[in-house]
Amino acid sequence: MAGKQLNVLTTLDQAKTQWYHFMAIVIAGMGFFTDAYDLFCISLVSKLLGRIYYTDLTKPDPGSLPPNVSAAVNGVALCGTLAGQLFFGWLGDKLGRKSVYGFTLILMVLCSVASGLSFGHTPKGVIATLCFFRFWLGFGIGGDYPLSATIMSEYANKKTRGAFIAAVFAMQGFGILFGAIVALVVAAGFRNSFPAPAYEVDRAGSLVPEADYAWRIILMFGTIPAALTYYWRMKMPETARYTALIARNAKQAAADMSKVLNAEIVEDAAAVDRDGAGGGSNEWGLFSAQFVRRHGLHLVATTTTWFLLDIAFYSQNLFQKDIFSKVGWIPAAKTMNAVEEVFRIARAQALIALCGTIPGYWFTVALIDVVGRFAIQLMGFFMMTVFMLGLAVPYHHWTTAGHHTGFVVMYGFTFFFANFGPNSTTFIVPAEIFPARLRSTCHGISAAAGKAGAIVGAFGFLYAAQDKEKPEPGYKPGIGIRNALFVLAGTNFLGMVMTLLVPESKGMSLEEISKEAVDDEEEAA
Repeated sequence: MAGKQLNVLTTLDQAKTQWYHFMAIVIAGMGFFTDAYDLFCISLVSKLLGRIYYTDLTKPDPGSLPPNVSAAVNGVALCGTLAGQLFFGWLGDKLGRKSVYGFTLILMVLCSVASGLSFGHTPKGVIATLCFFRFWLGFGIGGDYPLSATIMSEYANKKTRGAFIAAVFAMQGFGILFGAIVALVVAAGFRNSFPAPAYEVDRAGSLVPEADYAWRIILMFGTIPAALTYYWRMKMPETARYTALIARNAKQAAADMSKVLNAEIVEDAAAVDRDGAGGGSNEWGLFSAQFVRRHGLHLVATTTTWFLLDIAFYSQNLFQKDIFSKVGWIPAAKTMNAVEEVFRIARAQALIALCGTIPGYWFTVALIDVVGRFAIQLMGFFMMTVFMLGLAVPYHHWTTAGHHTGFVVMYGFTFFFANFGPNSTTFIVPAEIFPARLRSTCHGISAAAGKAGAIVGAFGFLYAAQDKEKPEPGYKPGIGIRNALFVLAGTNFLGMVMTLLVPESKGMSLEEISKEAVDDEEEAA
């Protein structure tokens, strides 16, 4: 039979919002700021990589990454992220959230620098080392997902927990914007210092040797925010829920939270066993019949919705530069020099981040504890479906002269409702609905399913969006951007259907949501 909740957990659930909450948001959030920067900055420089290493001066257009190289460069970090989410999610439940948290940050800093230093000057050497280090960069980024979400959910009070977790995730938007700003500044600096003609004017002269430094600087710049937060990550105490419910040291948990909350919390050393929270017969694992009965459908819901969301979200993010080119927002590559192209791509991405991506995240922060997770996710998938159809059905209208701005506005709305919707909620819900001893693991599994969707989106969209009549050099004809948008609309609709399995967790304590203090006999009764 379940007893009353531990004093330390009750105190955390009822704590007023105070300085330590904001410190936790910043410390965990800066990891996501860096994650987004590192994952998405590659889309800013991939065109430049193609020009530097694959230009054939006998051809009328500048070089671009061959299909297999482009897929590897864009997707290898996602593969690393998937592996990192599974590994560090499991490790976070075994060794503790804090113990693993610093290691992921060190890995991100080292591999971000190494990515920019990718050795050699031959295409094969540079791309091979770049992909190697970006895989391990992704591996570190992957650890940030389950650990940051779990830490924030276990620190927060139950009244504003959704907003706090959403605020951590919302730092992704600023990371994407920061990446665009860094690329703008670097490109502007190189453009002014090393002026060059357009490719169609002077093919050899359009690519100055110094451009090889531009992409390296952009990739390495993400180390700065990550390195700055390392000290504060190491100062954070282990979460009370891990210490009390998994490590079984309620007295230590009370002592840690007393310092954090500036309030005295008294806990009996034997409280965990006596209260039955996480103890006794309630020790079932991930592959047990009890887990399947209690949380099997929940895990199906969190994995499928995240998988379906990321197919659409990552294909949009990684390839918006190609879409902007199609609608004429970015001129033909041959009409610009190499650095100018980076500048134009970064400017377009900054505008989308400012007008669609960032506002969507913060609408979620403001409303998630008012409206609830379920309603926001359902609404987000629905609106993404509507706007994808709004882009796809009159696609030829949007791509004709004079209508390009309308296309970009509609495209921006799909980002807004992704972030004021499932891109935020799929991150939040798995950090709330599973028991403490499996919380990080289950979040890692859910996030890894999302990255599997991202890989499908990144690789699939790259090939599928090719024009049926005139594919890019090296690619086979695809279904075209219009039909690819129809596919993404269908994906979002499926996400809306699977959302019906997602439980609402608004305003409940973590132990209440996961039924952690309820043993099997009591649940059956």
